[in-house]
Amino acid sequence: MLKVYNTLTRKTEEFQTLEPGVVKMYVCGVTVYNDAHVGHAMSALVFDIIRRYLEFRGYKVRHVMNFTDVDDKIINRANALGEDPFALAQRYIDDYRQNLLDLNILPASSNPRATQTMKEIIGMVEGLIGKGYAYPASNGDVYFRVDKDPHYGKLSGRKLDDMQAGARIEVDEAKDHPMDFALWKAVKPGEPFWESPWGHGRPGWHIECSAMNLAELGEQIDIHGGGNDLIFPHHENEIAQSECFTGKEFARYWIHNGMLQLGGEKMSKSLGNIISIKEFLSKRDADVMRMLVLNGTYRAPLMFNDDTLDAAQKNVERLKSGLRAGSPSSSGLNPEALTLLADAAASAKSNFTDAMDSDFNSAGAIAALFELVKAINTARDNGATDAQLAAGQNMLRTLAGVIGLRLQDKKGSADADPFINLLIDVRTEARKQKQWALSDLIRDRLKELGVTIEDSKDGTTWRWG
Repeated sequence: MLKVYNTLTRKTEEFQTLEPGVVKMYVCGVTVYNDAHVGHAMSALVFDIIRRYLEFRGYKVRHVMNFTDVDDKIINRANALGEDPFALAQRYIDDYRQNLLDLNILPASSNPRATQTMKEIIGMVEGLIGKGYAYPASNGDVYFRVDKDPHYGKLSGRKLDDMQAGARIEVDEAKDHPMDFALWKAVKPGEPFWESPWGHGRPGWHIECSAMNLAELGEQIDIHGGGNDLIFPHHENEIAQSECFTGKEFARYWIHNGMLQLGGEKMSKSLGNIISIKEFLSKRDADVMRMLVLNGTYRAPLMFNDDTLDAAQKNVERLKSGLRAGSPSSSGLNPEALTLLADAAASAKSNFTDAMDSDFNSAGAIAALFELVKAINTARDNGATDAQLAAGQNMLRTLAGVIGLRLQDKKGSADADPFINLLIDVRTEARKQKQWALSDLIRDRLKELGVTIEDSKDGTTWRWG
């Protein structure tokens, strides 16, 4: 039985969907005003892993991830660059889609945008006003009445009486309560706007997600996800306006990933420690970023530095080692090694599933794969052939694929292969002549070019990576 931690209840609960065999999952996407960074990658990877595993368990997953394409940050950056805000947003949407493909993240079932959901947004604001949960203010904005919702604060655990207007909450004389939040914002000079019953304006951030969710998935969903920095106020406000509008429970399970930290500090533009996804992928393989996420606990902070990336790289290479070719023949094969491999292949799937069923314990799932790799490599070292390794290696590929690891060696140009083979032959002859300096030089120079050489009793093999 799959169990997941629910931020709403602060408990690990059995996973039961609204509709048997179907998961409706909404994950808050990015605000498209700049290059996406590795913090965005972490969140996207977490929910890609969750989605892939749910599909492996037999669920049909309807995965919605939005793009916030109208926002103060977009408008300000577009003005600073002298660019149309919609063109700027589209450019970063295109870039982010490519980032996700490069990271081997499955495309969402749909990617709604705020600018394409304006009719639904306005209709939802009108409905909240009609039910008495919202009011047009004197400044042209429309606000949600937080004190009208008796359950406000249930996700974050905050009590409205304890929330005081202070340094982080701007007191607005147009509001009835300092914690009331904007559903609709009156237009300001130089901003894009839409017609509404309250004049020209644009939506507030929170109402966008509620309206997109309602339009794409209906009044109730199974999973709402995002970074834990969104718990308050964004997700709290989503719950308030959605449940007050529909009168129904919004989401059964709230799943939040931890934040990425660089050198012990949270990623921040003010600290200047932002690393874009493109920059990361120019230096490391996508599997390394995924392995970094898989090695940890998705709800906990994730340390991102050279040491943790190097460790993730070694773990990827360790898994890849289980896919190397076997011996040309089975002469001298130790039957006990084959028995251990058969046992490991048989237990790998159950160990993997048991780990992932425990709140998506990906570190435990990776440990199960390492045990399988150990058995595969032991069998190979004892003379197992490709055919004898096939069942174990196929299981390794299958389970690694469930969590999105490709385990592909870097591909060089096919035209280079004959030259590499020639150098391997020269090195083999040098070793026969005990010309160790030349042998080591060839090995080291090929390594610099991304070619790994492996010597065994059966000869020398090479691979990219």
